[in-house]
Amino acid sequence: MTDIHIDTDVCIGAGQCALAAPGVFTQDDDGYSALLPGREDGGGDPMVREAARACPVGAIKVSGTAVG
Repeated sequence: MTDIHIDTDVCIGAGQCALAAPGVFTQDDDGYSALLPGREDGGGDPMVREAARACPVGAIKVSGTAVG
């Protein structure tokens, strides 16, 4: 099982996560990273780890079994 954590105190709303894995990440009304409902475990999307790497401030942490 994969666990995704977004540090909302660190997120700057760059949107790289939503671009890399739009089936898992979105941006909230203020432009900050958020998980789509039901995608808290990544939904098997192989791009979840790439989305975390793409974050310019390292606000996304992915742990657990690798997806994809």
